[in-house]
Amino acid sequence: MKTILLIEDERHLTRFIELELRHASFSVTTAYDGPSGLELALRGDWDVILLDLMLPGMSGLEVCQRIRSVKKTPIIILTARDSVMDRVSGLDSGADDYIPKPFAIEELLARIRVVFRRQEVSAEDNKAILLFQELSVNLDSREIRKGTKQIELTKREYDLLVAFLRNSGRVLTREALLDMVWGFEAAVDTNVVDVYVRYLRNKIDTPGEPSYIQTLRGTGYVMRR
Repeated sequence: MKTILLIEDERHLTRFIELELRHASFSVTTAYDGPSGLELALRGDWDVILLDLMLPGMSGLEVCQRIRSVKKTPIIILTARDSVMDRVSGLDSGADDYIPKPFAIEELLARIRVVFRRQEVSAEDNKAILLFQELSVNLDSREIRKGTKQIELTKREYDLLVAFLRNSGRVLTREALLDMVWGFEAAVDTNVVDVYVRYLRNKIDTPGEPSYIQTLRGTGYVMRR
């Protein structure tokens, strides 16, 4: 169960948010002032912190800065102060997102889900080794192996393989692959994707066995077997 620390001094609002978050299957701990919120934030291991800016004892900005100096826990600021400068100050202090009051609980839940998705993507991007059945790619050394056999790829073939490995089981259109590997500003046709998929198959597939990369006619490609 995901854990959330809610630091908010408006007790009626705190109770409402707490109940809604619990209903959405989150574990919630609350604090009503800056010092106690900071203590809980630093002492616990939280998946996300919801932080009001206007707190007794210590401002939310200071709480945010002190949390961020020692921890990378995602922080979403909740506040009635919604000027551009307030938002800039909140984000510059280390917050990951900023929601002005009043807000719909559905928006808050959506923002929390976005934070969790970012964490998942970041964790995937930071993996040193990508694996798919017999294939492995070491992102640090850029070494590609199929079982014990080392495979040599060009830079473009390597980037294409990494894109497939990071999205194994997911259908990728030619346009999506073009953006991932060549960049959205690349002045090349989507047919070049087909060419490089063929090059890659020739190097990673075993003759007589199904390809790692399957073609979905009219759609694109998917890595699965």
